[in-house]
Amino acid sequence: MKVLCQLECMSRAQIKNLIERRLPEAGLVDTVLKGVQLFRVTEAVPCMPAVYQPTVVAILSGTKEAVLDGEHHVYGSDKYLLCPMTLPVEAGTPKASEEDPLLGVVIALEPRMMRELTMEIETAAAGNKQSRDCAPSALALASWDVGFTQALLRLIELLDNPVDLEVLGQGRMREFCYAVLMGEAGAAARRAFGVGNEIARIIDYLSNHQNKQVTIDDMANHVGMSRAVLHRRFKEATTMSPIQFVKSMRLNYAAMKIAEGKTVSEAAWDVGYQSSSQFSREFKRMYGQSPRQWSNAVQVPE
Repeated sequence: MKVLCQLECMSRAQIKNLIERRLPEAGLVDTVLKGVQLFRVTEAVPCMPAVYQPTVVAILSGTKEAVLDGEHHVYGSDKYLLCPMTLPVEAGTPKASEEDPLLGVVIALEPRMMRELTMEIETAAAGNKQSRDCAPSALALASWDVGFTQALLRLIELLDNPVDLEVLGQGRMREFCYAVLMGEAGAAARRAFGVGNEIARIIDYLSNHQNKQVTIDDMANHVGMSRAVLHRRFKEATTMSPIQFVKSMRLNYAAMKIAEGKTVSEAAWDVGYQSSSQFSREFKRMYGQSPRQWSNAVQVPE
């Protein structure tokens, strides 16, 4: 056990050194590894509306915060965050500073790869599949283990070798996804990507129709589920009712668009609002400011 702990600490130090070497200044950068980003934050940023995609966020120093429906998830180098489905959240780095920067890596989870691996794991486990009555968890924090740490290191190390990257990239990403599925957050990941993943499928459907009016019946029909069962399982999975989730998703997308420079009317139209007065009322109810006040006050962190 002691040897494994030493190995994990050494591997984490290597990952941290690699990020520091590639990102000496504050910023968020895409890497040549598809879906992998490195970040360094050196100033406190309050939690702001965001939409998380299926993702793993691993922190090497500092702390980060994600808020889902009022529940705060604060994590640092002792835990990594798994978001197994698209979710409207608020996210920030309230404690970051020059002296104590936030360093980390974001890995997007490719749904097809995750589904294939989940099926293979279930088959290898002699068909011991997750129950269809068990809804996926919305956000999960998991302890780093040797398998996760080694898989992440081996993935990040590809950045230093273009030949290895070209030849081994997909294999290393698959290895990393497998480590997530077999780690402490694995049950949540397997429920989201395995058999019985109707809630994740509904959220994908909503993400692809964010500028259209989607009803409860539309969602229920999409996965062949009754309205009552849909409502119960959706709330179990996301802590929100389907209608509340749709509203949060649309308003978060709108807030992000306004922060990026779109006008209030453009942002409202982009996320499916046809009434500007309704948009303004719902926006102010959620964020405590009118869209125009938000537009004047918000600053997008670099």
